[in-house]
Amino acid sequence: MELRRPRLEDKETVLDMMAEFEETESVHDGGFWDSESFDYVAWLEKNLTNEMGIGIPEHFVPSVQFVFFDDNGRALGFLHLRLRLNESLLSKGGHIGYSIRPSARGNGYATKQLCYGLKEAKRKNIPKALLTCDVTNAASRAVILANGGALEDVRDGVERYWIDTE
Repeated sequence: MELRRPRLEDKETVLDMMAEFEETESVHDGGFWDSESFDYVAWLEKNLTNEMGIGIPEHFVPSVQFVFFDDNGRALGFLHLRLRLNESLLSKGGHIGYSIRPSARGNGYATKQLCYGLKEAKRKNIPKALLTCDVTNAASRAVILANGGALEDVRDGVERYWIDTE
């Protein structure tokens, strides 16, 4: 298993995963893709500039988009690491957002992916990571708790957990 930035040679497997999300779920995270018109190369470039905070909208923060791969190089999920928090992310969103492709769920991949994501957070000098989940999302709650999440509170139906990365 590997969590890393996507590369040009990953295009086919990443687009395959994106198509699976489109086919099986409502638009993921407000819809940042349409697989038919998605510009993969531009997305790779944007991932680099987003980390540096170049050209991001005022209400966004610097971030890194990772992809989680199995040992055969198949894309299993996305992990979005926000390098700092604004007021909105403090209430809902947190430092890390993650998803596993529908056909790969129920195999412990999200727990492993978040573990790797927390190591990346530590590398980016985030000593405590905030993770959030909807109060009705038992699967996400289990993933967060399995990685050491400590519940701080619940705000407007969103559970807020802190995890030490040290």
